[in-house]
Amino acid sequence: MASKQELIREFVRAVSQGYAAVFAGAGLSRGSGYINWKELVRPLALDIGLNVDKEHDMVAIAQYYRNERGTRSSINQKILNEFTRGAEKNENIEILTRIPVSTYWTTNYDELLEDNLRQNNRKADVKTTQESLANNIYDRDAVVYKMHGDVRQPEKAVLTKDDYELYGNERPLFRTALQGDLISKTFLFIGFSFEDPNLDYVLSQIRVLLGESQRDHYCFFKKISKQDGESEADYQYNLARQDLRIKDLRRYGIQAVILDSYDEITEILKQIERGYLMKNIFISGSAADYGGNWTKERANEFTHSLARKLVFEDYRIVSGFGFGIGSTIINGALEEIMRSKYKHVDEHLCLRPFPQTSSGAMPMDELKKKYREDMIQQAGIAVFIFGNKEDEKGKIIEADGMIEEFQIAKEQKKVIIPIGSTGGASATIYGEVQQNIVDYPYLKDYIDKLAQVSDVNLLIDLICSIIKEQQII
Repeated sequence: MASKQELIREFVRAVSQGYAAVFAGAGLSRGSGYINWKELVRPLALDIGLNVDKEHDMVAIAQYYRNERGTRSSINQKILNEFTRGAEKNENIEILTRIPVSTYWTTNYDELLEDNLRQNNRKADVKTTQESLANNIYDRDAVVYKMHGDVRQPEKAVLTKDDYELYGNERPLFRTALQGDLISKTFLFIGFSFEDPNLDYVLSQIRVLLGESQRDHYCFFKKISKQDGESEADYQYNLARQDLRIKDLRRYGIQAVILDSYDEITEILKQIERGYLMKNIFISGSAADYGGNWTKERANEFTHSLARKLVFEDYRIVSGFGFGIGSTIINGALEEIMRSKYKHVDEHLCLRPFPQTSSGAMPMDELKKKYREDMIQQAGIAVFIFGNKEDEKGKIIEADGMIEEFQIAKEQKKVIIPIGSTGGASATIYGEVQQNIVDYPYLKDYIDKLAQVSDVNLLIDLICSIIKEQQII
């Protein structure tokens, strides 16, 4: 078994390094109001005189129904009716499609994964047939493999024993693709019962090929609890059966995380998202004047060296290209990227220069606010430095845009690091943080130094120490 902390740490690592994958079962869709397999086949069982609560093999029931009716038209209609109605809000799916996982596998027929990816402005390449595996959608953000078919083609959905028996002949490439992903990626199985014969086949093949060299994957199990009216013997039996099942999954590298309630999954997913975002650092700042303890040369050295150090430590910088500091942040980041990161610019630097003139129906203030919200959403930590600009008359004033970014960062519950010693809006933000330090416990041991330290190297070490303490990995 694995702990929740291990799962969070390892999956954050997988997301950050680009080898994370999700396998979604019917349990994930139930949060949106959709039924599970048992409820799907319940009316079919009634029609042929069976009680679904007395049966364990749902695939067999679907096959019996098909045998009795001679066709599967009623099954097709049942799938179409159940999985095309409106879905309820599902926070787990929202989180799973927000974090940058590029590979999703599912045995579900519904369209929740692709719909939520689209809502999160991510383009999904959906694979529902073997032929579609050979085609790629341009500029895709994620691939969704629907290995049992799609609600839009219910006649091709995998549901009966016939469908499973013919799977190896009619959809062998799905098995091949899944096998490759299970070998090279770290999977989080969620809402999955591990009773699917296709997955069993793939896992067994990997075990034969790799033995104990297979990678770890993770899944959730709810801890067995004694039910009202249940005998002690039945309780102990169910407890032993779950333990044996968990140990058997370990043969395939699947580590179970035991939960008191499946409601805990949402908080675990939030921590995974937070852990990933903490690797992304938003730097807010602008400087038309450097006054006080700073000169232009020292400010350039500070911003250049800070960006370079953050990239060296494998963080990703998100920058709005602020006036007076944007160029040196970019230069510092690029210097380290070219030196040690194999020129992987996008992995370590996200540039979001602001629009300068309004050319559409949306007012510029509204456009900039939405732009800021989206930009800051991509990071877990916001660092505020300097923060001044010239007004129309050439007078140096506080950068109001930076204050707005601080407010947005607060609303989005980001880790906020105001470098008060650089003056400007940063000093104003620092003052508010200092007065409300109880809301920023991670700064308790650093708050005084953030206003006092102006030595470039010491200040960079101070910022990096605060950032490092927020990391899960």
